[in-house]
Amino acid sequence: MGDGKLVGIVLVSHSAAVASSVAELAQGLSGAGKSVPVAPAGGTESGDLGTSAELISAAAASVDRGAGVAVLTDLGSAVLTVKALLAEGDELPENTRLVDAPFLEGAVAAVVTASTGADLDAVAAAASEAYGYRKV
Repeated sequence: MGDGKLVGIVLVSHSAAVASSVAELAQGLSGAGKSVPVAPAGGTESGDLGTSAELISAAAASVDRGAGVAVLTDLGSAVLTVKALLAEGDELPENTRLVDAPFLEGAVAAVVTASTGADLDAVAAAASEAYGYRKV
């Protein structure tokens, strides 16, 4: 992508602490690449465990740089909430995509790939490919 726009990443977890920590780790591991816009959207507005459509929408708007937004979720209602927002059609920035990927490994792969200036398809593919990462 030669226009200088970066794909934004939103990390949706049931826990604000988990979403923030994964965002911090993924950004830290992206190395010398461009600064990728990453926003955690964890928990509820009151600080409880859960998911919040409002927090997700705000996070997506905050990372939208015109190259698309990749949304990674932890599980259950986080997935359902993002799907509902996408179905609404006007709650998330244009070209927002829910990415089927493991939360931590996928987030790191997405941020590292986005830091190279890759497009949304490449970022989503890299995150999804993280399902194949072997540890032993």
